[in-house]
Order: sequence, then C-alpha cells, then structure tokens
Amino acid sequence: MHSSWIPRGNYIESNRDDCTVSLIYAVHLKKSGNVFFEYQYVDNNIFFEFFIQNDQCQEMDTTAAKWVRLTDNGEWGSHSVMLKSGTNILYWRTTGILMGSKAVKPVLVKNITIEGVAYTSECFPCKPGTFSNKPGSFNCQVCPRNTYSEKGAKECTKCAEDSHFSEEGASECMERPACTTKDYFQIHTPCDEDGKTQIMYKWIEPKICREDLTDAIRLPPSGEKKDCPPCNPGFYNNGSSSCHPCPPGTFSDGTKECRPCPAGTEPALGFEYKWWNVLPGNMKTSCFNVGNSKCDGMNGWEVAGDHIQSGAGGSDNDYLILNLHIPGFKPPTSMTGAMGSELGRITFVFETLCSADCVLYFMVDINRKSTNVVESWGGTKEKQAYTHIIFKNATFTFTWAFQRTNQGQDNRRFINDMVKIYSITATNAVDGVASSCRACALGSEQSGSSCVPCPPGDYIEKETNQCKECPPDTYLSIHQVYGKEACIPCGPGSRSTRDHSVCYSDCFFYHEKENQSLHYDFSNLSSVGSLMNGPSFTTKGTKYFHFFNISLCGHEGEKMALCTNNITDFTVKDMVAGPDDYTNLVGAFVCQSTIIPSESKGFRAALSSQSIILADTFLGVTIETTLQNINIKEDMFPAPPSHIPDVHFFYKSSTTTTSCVTGRSTAVKMRCNPAKPGAGVISVPSKCPAGTCDGCTFYFLWESAEACPLCTEHDFHEIEGACKRGFQETLYVWNEPKWCMKGVSLPEKKLSTCETVDFWLKVGAGVGAFTAVLLVALTCYFWKKNQKLEYKYSKLVMTTNSKECELPAADSCAIMEGEDNEEEVVYSNKQSLLGKLKSLATKEKEDHFESVQLKSSRSPNI
Repeated sequence: MHSSWIPRGNYIESNRDDCTVSLIYAVHLKKSGNVFFEYQYVDNNIFFEFFIQNDQCQEMDTTAAKWVRLTDNGEWGSHSVMLKSGTNILYWRTTGILMGSKAVKPVLVKNITIEGVAYTSECFPCKPGTFSNKPGSFNCQVCPRNTYSEKGAKECTKCAEDSHFSEEGASECMERPACTTKDYFQIHTPCDEDGKTQIMYKWIEPKICREDLTDAIRLPPSGEKKDCPPCNPGFYNNGSSSCHPCPPGTFSDGTKECRPCPAGTEPALGFEYKWWNVLPGNMKTSCFNVGNSKCDGMNGWEVAGDHIQSGAGGSDNDYLILNLHIPGFKPPTSMTGAMGSELGRITFVFETLCSADCVLYFMVDINRKSTNVVESWGGTKEKQAYTHIIFKNATFTFTWAFQRTNQGQDNRRFINDMVKIYSITATNAVDGVASSCRACALGSEQSGSSCVPCPPGDYIEKETNQCKECPPDTYLSIHQVYGKEACIPCGPGSRSTRDHSVCYSDCFFYHEKENQSLHYDFSNLSSVGSLMNGPSFTTKGTKYFHFFNISLCGHEGEKMALCTNNITDFTVKDMVAGPDDYTNLVGAFVCQSTIIPSESKGFRAALSSQSIILADTFLGVTIETTLQNINIKEDMFPAPPSHIPDVHFFYKSSTTTTSCVTGRSTAVKMRCNPAKPGAGVISVPSKCPAGTCDGCTFYFLWESAEACPLCTEHDFHEIEGACKRGFQETLYVWNEPKWCMKGVSLPEKKLSTCETVDFWLKVGAGVGAFTAVLLVALTCYFWKKNQKLEYKYSKLVMTTNSKECELPAADSCAIMEGEDNEEEVVYSNKQSLLGKLKSLATKEKEDHFESVQLKSSRSPNI
C-alpha cells in the first residue's frame, strides 16, 4: 500500500500506518519571516515532527520546536517557527508505531501560512469551492453551505434549495436523497408540573433529505408523555418541575425531602447521576468535526431516562462530546488526606453498540491545562464499569468523546451505532451533594459543628466517636473511616508510612525455613533498576524496545521509578505541573516506555514514548509464589541453582484498562546469585519477551548477590591446624559454594596451646612394653597349667582300664616334688588375675611340702 498525505478538502491528513511519510514545501525568502500552521495531533502512537532545512540539506537550528505538541481530541493547535532569509525547505514528517492491529489516528494540518515572501512569479486562481472578489488577494474564501464554485470564481453560486444541497467548500451541488430513519432523532423534554416528560422527534440539522419523494419517511409525531424519572441522589423535588440540590448539612436519596444529618455525623458529599431527565448543571454536551463545522450547535449527547446516549451528529466521523466539571476533590472532614493518597474517584457504567470501528474516549483535564486520553474502548462492549482514582485536589474536567468511525467521510451510514452511559458517580467532590450521612469525629468544643478533622492515619472509634490512630503496619481506607476495620493490614513483609497512607517495603525481609532463619537486606537494590528488553519489530519492520524502570523498596513508600515521553519533553518545562498531572512524565513502583532507536526511522536520537504505569501500589513480599491472585508460574523462570529460596515482591496498578478489568499486576522474583555482584541483572521470561503474556500481569527476575540472605554462623566452619611447638591454629572458612552476603563476619583465627608429639610417643612406648611383658607371663602360666592337666587325665584313664574289681595300686601319700596341690587347684575359690599371679610367685619361693594322710585302698595285711 502506498502511504502519503491525503487532501481532505480544507485540511490534509497524514498516513495511518507505520511508514515514515514527509510533506515537503520549499520557499525562497528575500527576508526573514515565519511559517504558521494549524494541526490536530491526538495519538501518541504516531510521531509528528516539523523541521526546516536549507539548500545544502542542513537542518536549521529549530530543535526546540521540532517535536509538535499533542492536542486534545477535536481541538486544533497552532505551531509557528521563524524562517531565515534564503531557501527554506519545510518538512512535516510522521512515523506511526503499530504494535497491534489498531491503526493510528492521523495528523491533520490546515492553514499553512508563510510570511516574508517578497514576491511571487505569478498569481494562482482560487481552487474549486473557494472564491475571491478582490484582485491580488492574499487568500481565497471558502464557499458556505448550499453553495458551490468552480476554479477561479469571484463568487459562489447557490444550489437549488428544494432538490440539491452542498457542504461547505463544495465544487458542485448534490441531489437531496429521500428521508430515512437515519435523518432524525428523539429527545426528552424537561418534566412538567404533573411529573411528565414528552418525547420529541427532530430532523438532524442541517437537513439534507426530502420528504416529498415516494419512498421517503415522515417525521414521527411528537408529544407522547411518560412519567419523569426520580431525582438523582442528593437532589429533591419541592413540588416544581425540576430537581434541586439538598442544602449543606442535609441529605436525600432523591425520592424524599432533604433531611439534616444527625448529631455526630456529616454528609457524604459527591455526585451520583443515574436518572437522566435533564442534563445536570455541571455537565455540557457538544458536537465537533475536525474537517468542518457541519455539526456546530448540535447536541452531542441526549438524555433518555435511565441513561444518557450519544446523539446523531452531522456525520459518522463527528466527535460527540460530553463534559463533567468538578472544581476539586477533598477527603471527608473526619480525616486528613495524606500526600499522594487517594482523594476521590469517578466511576461510570457504560456500554457501546457498534457495527463499525467506533471508539469511546475517556479524557481528563487538570487545572484547564490540557486534555489527555486516560482510556479508550473500540467496537461493541458489554455493560461494564470503569473507575478512575483522583490523587490531587485540583480542578478537573472529565470528557467522554464518541466517534462512530475515524475514516474521512461526510455521510451517516452508522447512525445506529451509539454509546450509553447509565450512571456517573464522583466521590468527595468539593461542591457535591449528599445522599447519606456518615459518622464523624467529635471534638472537645462543639462550636458550630459536631465534627472535627482526624489527624492523618486516624480512624473514628465506634463507641466514643473519637479519633484513634491505626495500629502499626496498617493503612487507612479512604472509603471507610468509621471503626477499626477501616485500618487495613499491610501485606506480608511490608510496613505502613507514618501517616498510615500507604504500605511499602523497608528492604528488610525475614523468613524461617527448616529451623533456619533467613534474613535479607535489599537496601543496596533500593535505587531504581532498569531493563531494556528487545528488540521487537512492527509489521512494517520498525524496531522498538520495551524499557522498564523498577523501584523495588524503601523511600518511605515514594514511587521512584519515572518514565517519560521525550518527544514532547519540552512541554513539561512549559507547564508548572507535578508528577501526578497527566503530563508526559509518570511515576510509579514499576513503569514502562517504548523506545524507538535512532537508526530505526532516521531520528537523530532515541525516542521514548507511550509511558504507562504498571504498578502504583505495593502488596507485599514473601517466599511464596502467590499473593492476592498474582501467581508466579514455575515455568516462567528456570529453577534456582541453590537451596536458597527466591523472594517475591508483588505490586499492582489501581487503574483498570479495557483488557485488565482489575488493573495490572507486577511480580519481581529476587534470586540469590553470587556471580552477579552489585545491581545484578534484571530479565523477563523467555516465553513472554515483553514482560507479560496477557498484557495484565508482568514478571521480572532480578538476580544479584545482594539478593542473598545475610550470613550467619551456619554459613562457615572451622579447620584445625597441626600442633607446632606447643601451639595449634584454628581457621574459619565459608562453606562452599557461598550463598550469603554481609551479615556476620568470619571469626579471626584462633591460637591454642597443645602437648608435643615426643611426649605422647614415650608414654605410648612405655605402656606398650608393659603390656607385652604381661601377655608373655600369662601365656607361660596357662601353658604349664595345661600340661599338668593332661598328665592327670592320662593317669585316670589308665586306672579305669585295669582289671575289674581289682583295686588300683596305692599312690604315694606324699606330694611328689614338682607336683602342685591338686586339691588347691580343683577346690580353691576362683581368683582374680592379680591373685593368680601372686599365688604363682609365692609357690616358687616355698621350700617345703605339705603332706596329707590318705586311707589305703589295700588290705591291712599287706
């Protein structure tokens, strides 16, 4: 497909793809001058730059004005640059960045004016649809509606009003078609004194259809009466035909009269619009078309009882706009909002019914500076709610803009495509009304009011209605200040700020595992960590990177990660705004930008765009892989190489999107890796190179030695050295591999006295010699004993074998020399080893024998 700038009547439109296309105009000036043009630039997915070169193709010194500022939807901006004398080549260049199937919104340029042209070689006739009745006129005038002109016309010619019509700047008239249902719309009249509203039908202006043709339809009859819806909460009907806001200090649900709040309570101020009979006083509606004014003066939205819906418009590419103005937000009187905490929120329930490429935009303007798109929805969407949180007390204008199609056209083919908003609720609005009352804190002096502000972080005790500080490590809910349950506990491993506004991690974490205590200190990783991931490529081959900033912990809950759009970075300097404003700078715990390298599209420097917040709320830190429905799947990252568990930090974003109805979530896995000192390395899952697989949950792996637990006495052991010269050294070394950092230090080497080796050798030799002598003595003793027993036994056997009834021969009555006393051996008590040795020694020294008288076994006659 050929990409180029496309003429659209009184403006020119850029390309809608990711090609780089330039609109070039060369002019030679005799003296210095200016170039001025009007433009519309609403989509930051396309880069729009304007620069000037001389005849040597050298860029002029207009860097400050090179990047054109974004404009609001439907609004025209202006841009002016000084021109030097000589040749000036003007470039309007656009580059789309498509990271999905959705086309970008084109840039529109009109009314290019160059001052300082000293002469021209010829006069050009006015183009068709314009005229000039003065010779040498500086410009040509556009023909009004229902007129036309040809080239070089001095005046415009009227169309036949009954049969033909024309748009503004037309070169010819067209025949009026037959009227259809797409040419009229219905409205509701304000309620009358009887509480009735009428349904009225009107032709869409300007009317271009004919009712007198055969197949034309007629306008339905108007005047049908219906019951009016009730008043919105906080308003009441005093018997008239309109609803009025309740006076200060009173409340109403919309069906009853306003009543004063009881003592000890205060009105819950805000707005809740759920009945639509007339447009509320702080809302307005309009219609806008970027190409012409054919929908000027028309209402963009229409009230319809239980909802408000987009109107007809002049053509399908009109912007149908609804605005809500709120002068400020503040928390209830009973509490003081902490800096950076939630002050209020706006919630609306809507649905879209589309057959084409319709888009609903929700935009926010702060202090009337600039309107920026917060969220958008394309195509048909089922009935759903969207919430936007307010963190700053300022003047806000909320805008809903609906466009049936962004294709350049002047017809109404999709008149039945519409958006319906059923309710809009804004809490804590400064000039709001009350539908109910809530308890408030009582003061010691009840002068004019029964309520006093509670200090930051205090809730209202139910029994006494007195202020009481929230417990440690809890934060105070902005929606509930009554009762201790208003203090919400912080997540695991986190603590609250001093004013109990938010929870954060102080970079220290403790975990008990298998009777082992693990202490972590991430303070050296508290500075913002960055990751440039990619490259990725668009469908046309444009290279881009995903750039992430992560503020892990510390800083008293302050969001330190910043992402910016440097294309229009100069606008931040021009606007006196804080980071909470919707400028090109966002601050969060985790944020993301898209980086376009300089070589990708011929830019002189890398570009950063599309900065978004991934996490602005800290949930907790834990060893577990799941926290508050955020699950770190095990296949996201490979298993850790050690027994040291990973530590997980969990965050979420409070802002919801079309695809992420509960907001975005972020999980950072901290892994101990001694091989990566310092800040370490941050990575994303290989299966999700953009950091997310579904666009809602983002995963990061942060490997660093600083993510290891603190060292304890279990992480080292001692080694005893040899004993030298009476002294012994004991050394302490870390267990290998070392999986800890900081904590306890290695003890100094220990020196202790010891006995020498020679002494112990002498003692051992003496004991060994004594043992050897003892063993030899025992061996000899028992060998001799055994020999005597064998001798006695043999004699006994010989006696047993003698002749039957023959008595054995008489033995000697005396103990022969050399024999032991058998009776002593046989009948003596058992002795110890020491006793036996003593007895043996005694026998050897004796020189006499003991005789025993025995009876003779022989006959006395012998």
